[in-house]
Amino acid sequence: MNPTTIYKICTTQEWAQAEHAGAFTGSAVDLEDGFIHFSTGAQAVETARRHFAGQDGLVLVAVDAGALGAELKWEPSRGGDLFPHLYAPLPVSAATSVVALPLTDDGHVFPHLDD
Repeated sequence: MNPTTIYKICTTQEWAQAEHAGAFTGSAVDLEDGFIHFSTGAQAVETARRHFAGQDGLVLVAVDAGALGAELKWEPSRGGDLFPHLYAPLPVSAATSVVALPLTDDGHVFPHLDD
């Protein structure tokens, strides 16, 4: 598995802090687990449903996976699927786009995602 774009869901405030610092060091769950959780395009909607249901004020950060180097590992998680995990801070410069994830009664509204 080697998609060129991976995705991080975080709060608007967390990403604003990362932009100010130049790097995202992780949300509370990332810090607890010792790595930054990402999803592929095919995994992101389910990640939002399971871990961010009902939460407003989120952004979807698209990241160039190739810019992360050897610290990016693909590891089994939900249902045995391989998920990208970053064992280092995420440089803001690796982000290719940041979009709001509006919340509706049916869940978060996602843009088109690359797999």
